[in-house]
Amino acid sequence: MLTITTLTISKKLTEGTDLVVISKRDYEKLLSVRVIPEYQPTARGKRALAQARKNRRAGKFLTINELKQNVDSRI
Repeated sequence: MLTITTLTISKKLTEGTDLVVISKRDYEKLLSVRVIPEYQPTARGKRALAQARKNRRAGKFLTINELKQNVDSRI
C-alpha cells in the first residue's frame, strides 16, 4: 500500500520564493561538492581596482558602445 504524506508550507516561510525539498543525504552531498575558492586580489590588483574606481567617479571611462566603436574603427 502506498502512503502519500501532504505537507502545507506557509508562503510567509518561503517569502513567496520557490521552495526545493531534497533529502538530507543529497543536501550534505551538495554542500561537500560546492567548494568554490574565494578570489584573493594581490596588492597590485587592489591598487588597480582603486584606480579604476577613482577614474569611474571622475567620469573617465568608456561605455560599451564607445568601446565597440573604438575597436571597430581600428579594424
